[in-house]
Amino acid sequence: MNRAQLVTAASFAGNLGWGMILPFQYAYVVDARHWGSTAGVLTGTLFCLGAVVAAPLAGRLADRHSAGLLAAGWQAAAAVSCLALGAASSAWLFLIAMLAFGAAVTAAAPTLQVLILDNISASSRRVAFAYQFTAMALGMGAGAFVAGWYVDLDSPTGMWPAFALAAGGFALAAALSSDLVARLTGAADRSPYASASNPGGSQNASAARTGTPSGLESYRRLAAIPQVRLLAVVSVLLAAGFYAQFETGLPAFALQSLHVAPSTVGSAAAVNCVVIVGLQWLVVRLTGRQPGAGLLVMVGSIWALSWLMLEGAMFTGAGRAGAIFIVTFGVFAVGETMYSPVLGPLTATVAPADSIGATLGGLAALRTGVSAAGPLIAGLLISAGLSQVFVLAHVAINLAAALCAWRLLRSIRRSADATSAHLERGAPRDEAPGCGKPAWTGSGRSEAALSSAA
Repeated sequence: MNRAQLVTAASFAGNLGWGMILPFQYAYVVDARHWGSTAGVLTGTLFCLGAVVAAPLAGRLADRHSAGLLAAGWQAAAAVSCLALGAASSAWLFLIAMLAFGAAVTAAAPTLQVLILDNISASSRRVAFAYQFTAMALGMGAGAFVAGWYVDLDSPTGMWPAFALAAGGFALAAALSSDLVARLTGAADRSPYASASNPGGSQNASAARTGTPSGLESYRRLAAIPQVRLLAVVSVLLAAGFYAQFETGLPAFALQSLHVAPSTVGSAAAVNCVVIVGLQWLVVRLTGRQPGAGLLVMVGSIWALSWLMLEGAMFTGAGRAGAIFIVTFGVFAVGETMYSPVLGPLTATVAPADSIGATLGGLAALRTGVSAAGPLIAGLLISAGLSQVFVLAHVAINLAAALCAWRLLRSIRRSADATSAHLERGAPRDEAPGCGKPAWTGSGRSEAALSSAA
């Protein structure tokens, strides 16, 4: 396999393990182990806490060291955490293992993204991120499906097959990442996806990442860049506008406000996955030449429309509401096929070249924090009978995301125009104006990242 395929396969294997555990963790704690609902709720909370803490740290490490080695290490840690979850003899030990699991799973994400950015040319990055996103969705779904046949939530040991299989999935992901590292160190094997300006892959990129700011100074530096701030706002708003409600808020809304059957919720989730898999490649082909920030404008608009469809479903009968809910999940998926492939390349465009991993990690932490608060907000509004407020608030959130993405698009275009004009006057590249940094330094990324990858 070439480098792009290795990263995609590693993402699939890792999410295969993730999908085997997360759908069943609450019921396992409450029903199988009888540790109480408080412990059940804390499993999700501590998973998110581990993710919020680990993501920025992992991003900064990926800027300084080999992203491939780090990815293999984090995935190996996730495999060990899976076994620790099965071996836990008390609620506290299980919660500690869940904290470590959340940290390891989340830390692997920005390192894999840095691998893609370092080893795949700007013109192919969207395709690579699209394949990775599709592989992650398939891995999550396949993991949950397979585990569903083996999990016995009536037995204290009923989740052991899932924990063991999950550990195997993460171990496979770590092995694939290690294989990628071995290929990067061999001069004879050059991936056709590697950038001509960066033929050495992440080894050259890592060597160029000297003098990287550390700790809070790194994030102060990032916060001083207007385009990074705008991307952070857009990323957080889009996370709050859909992903924060995908697993809990939207199903609760469907069951309690639309009064649909539980099977309808399951069908909607299946349709969401099918649309992603079926349309991802086509959407990337159709939007390949569109600016990434412009696609985020479309994502916010599509998701705002989706919530308006749910608002309309509240004024129909349960049968029609169920059909609208299923169709809406398909429309949400169309936005997802645009969102995931552009976020990584867009980050590479606006972030300093020696802090791309830190930016990816920081954005992941922000999105995770917002997503963790999503179920709480949904529970308060829906239980208080404010379902319309719940829906319309998310319409407003997505429209605000679209507006901020439009401002980001205009800012990137102004920077590109100013850079081109400055270079035409014969100024050196490192003096060209931009968003507070030169986009072509650090890891050998070319000017194409500013135009095509964005």
